[in-house]
Order: sequence, then structure tokens, then C-alpha cells
Amino acid sequence: QAQLVESGGGSVQAGGSLRLSCVRSGFSVSSLCMGWFRRQAPGKGREGVATIDTSSTPRYAESVKGRFTISKDNAKNSMYLQMNNLAPEDTGMYFCAVGRPWDCGINAPVWGPWGQGTQVTVSS
Repeated sequence: QAQLVESGGGSVQAGGSLRLSCVRSGFSVSSLCMGWFRRQAPGKGREGVATIDTSSTPRYAESVKGRFTISKDNAKNSMYLQMNNLAPEDTGMYFCAVGRPWDCGINAPVWGPWGQGTQVTVSS
């Protein structure tokens, strides 16, 4: 099964930017529905942040619209999340996942496989 590996997390001050990457080792992302999710605190569930479907149409959670941009680079088997104007409430562990092409919204019920996550910490 193809492995997903996230990177790019870190610690920034409010208003700063980060770019997360998700590489799908050895397999193309061009025909996939993919998404970014986050868990804002241990024990809390993961929430959808952004998804990108097989036509590269993006969808965003209301809380990140206008600040985050999701994209794919098929040549690099990668998906990205550009995060600008970060706020403390964006703090959390960010995960990438593969979804089902027929249901690629952030509230779609079936996602997986998942990456291991990358931590984003935003200080005020």
C-alpha cells in the first residue's frame, strides 16, 4: 500500500506562514481525492481542513477559507497546504489522507490511508 509522508510543520508566531507537504511514495496523486485534516488537541477528533478532488477542485473548512490553499503536484506525487495568516487556533497535528473519488468533501465519512502527521504550533 502506498505510504503517505507529511512534512513542513513547525512553530510560528501568529500571522506567520507554513507550507505542509504530503508525498505519496511511489504512486501518482493525479487521480486521487486527497485531503488535509487536523487534530487540535490530544483526544479530540480530526477535523477536515481542505480537500482536493480528482479534477483538482479544492474545498475548505470555513475557518481556513482565504488563508489556506491546497494544491497537488502530480509530477512530484505530492500534495501541499499553504497556510498563511496563521492563528493560535490553527495549532494541531496535521494529517494527509486519501479519500474516495466519489465523495471528496471535508465531511466525507471515508478517508484513509493516513500519514503519520506533522505538528503545527502557532503562538500568539
